[in-house]
Amino acid sequence: MTWKTVRLELAGTPDFPNGSAARAYLLRLPLNDDGSVDEARLADHPGYATVRRHWPNQPDKSGYLLRKPAGWAFSFAVSADDGAPQLRIADPIRPGTTALIAEADGITLPFRIVECGA
Repeated sequence: MTWKTVRLELAGTPDFPNGSAARAYLLRLPLNDDGSVDEARLADHPGYATVRRHWPNQPDKSGYLLRKPAGWAFSFAVSADDGAPQLRIADPIRPGTTALIAEADGITLPFRIVECGA
């Protein structure tokens, strides 16, 4: 098991039919060799599970990944309220698969997992 950086890039949408590498999230998660999240390691070190949002013409946002009953949430502020972006990601986490992120404004966007590196 290793803490890995997972890069998500915007997949095809009506506004971006070919997707957009400039619209990305970087996640740091403890992944087992099979791509599953090491829940025990995550529980031992929740502050290591981070997220960074890169978006053109906007400042980067940095925060934490939080495990919720319905999946994952991002905390970019002091607390992760109901308005926090929600992440739905398949397990195992592998390049080529898709994740869905429901932004705070209620719009859900598809993201491709393009990298799971050290």
